[in-house]
Amino acid sequence: MNETWDADEFRRRVQGALDTFLETQSERLVPLGDEVEPLLRRARESMSGGKRLRAAFCYWGFHAVRPSPSPGEEESLVRAAAALELLQASALVHDDVIDDSDTRRGAPAAHRAFEADHAAAGWPGRSRAYGDAAAVLLGDLLLTWADELLRTAGFGAPETAAALSVFDHTRSEVIAGQFLDITVQARGAADVEAAMKVVRYKAAKYSVERPLHVGAALAGASPEQIEALSGYGLPVGEAFQLRDDLLGVFGDPSVTGKPAGDDLVEGKRTVLVALALAGSTPEDADLLDQALGQPLNADQVAALRALITFSGAEQQVEKTITELAAQGLTALDDAKASGVLDANAAEVLRALATAATQRTV
Repeated sequence: MNETWDADEFRRRVQGALDTFLETQSERLVPLGDEVEPLLRRARESMSGGKRLRAAFCYWGFHAVRPSPSPGEEESLVRAAAALELLQASALVHDDVIDDSDTRRGAPAAHRAFEADHAAAGWPGRSRAYGDAAAVLLGDLLLTWADELLRTAGFGAPETAAALSVFDHTRSEVIAGQFLDITVQARGAADVEAAMKVVRYKAAKYSVERPLHVGAALAGASPEQIEALSGYGLPVGEAFQLRDDLLGVFGDPSVTGKPAGDDLVEGKRTVLVALALAGSTPEDADLLDQALGQPLNADQVAALRALITFSGAEQQVEKTITELAAQGLTALDDAKASGVLDANAAEVLRALATAATQRTV
């Protein structure tokens, strides 16, 4: 991405910070005995792998404001960035329960793994109920740990307080955005405006804009710098989620780790689906609407993909992704040219925007 940016090395540093933190948490829970080992094991599993984009946006949000941190600040920054990955893991565990997903990154989703533990042990009661309950608790634990890791990352009290204020806002937004999402699904109706609101609050803000703000707050950002990061981060975050919506229908399962057409099977009323329903014939729109949330075989998924493409929705979403990414990059260039944001950090943020909006997983 940049001569000063080694993405693989950054991911290793974030993983190291997470491993150290999780080891500390495991030691704290030793008095509870072996019964909590599956919980801790699933926590470690949920924190392995991933592109670490949220951590990267946090890290470069800091560098955009303060490009030359001290060695101590640099280590604290990596720990703070890792807290965003704990938040992400929490959201994914809860999201999989809500969506009744079977897999995550090609492996059983946490609630399915806990369900299998219960069945294998031959315990009385319903294995599925146990799996769901255990996964909810895992997600809650990861959410609690995210707050703790950010709070104890190593920054001073004023910087930590400023970052935690952003973090509080982030969690409220993503939870309310998730509620908005399930309400849209429950209503059984999709319109582009409602779907875009879900995109913004469930994903765009907490995936890009707010991680940038957390890093910037730790660096002592001015209101002007926060505003500049929003001008870049919000449209890029929306493009990021729209790409995710496309992958949920058209993604390669061998790459995404999710079944083909997973969003269709789960009945998600995304922007893509809203556009397809609006752009199809009444017959095709009814066919798509009735198929959402139903078990689908490979042929049925292929037929629905063809219907969505024929409606023009796929092309419209691709166009919107391109426009949003361009909007964000223009704002970034303006902030760089005016000296509001560091030029080197801006170049890395440009590359991160491409990685976020043009990804295949």
